[in-house]
Amino acid sequence: MARENLADAAETLQDAADAAAEDDVRDRLEKQSDQLATLAEADRGPDHGTLARHEHILTEVADDAGGDVATHVEDALESVRAFRETVEGV
Repeated sequence: MARENLADAAETLQDAADAAAEDDVRDRLEKQSDQLATLAEADRGPDHGTLARHEHILTEVADDAGGDVATHVEDALESVRAFRETVEGV
């Protein structure tokens, strides 16, 4: 059930990619969306380090893009953070 958060984040990032005006921003968001969708369906969930890397990349993209794209990315980040709270460890 918690991995639904990752699937939600992937969908939200695809929406952000669709709204992006710049090709490089769109490409980064699509890559992140694909990776989170893969993690959502994997047999084993991601660890804190993997999730932290995604959070870092998404924060950079949101800062660079601004506007509606940043809003979508922030929504996706909330979903990633909600999933991360369910991960055991650190």
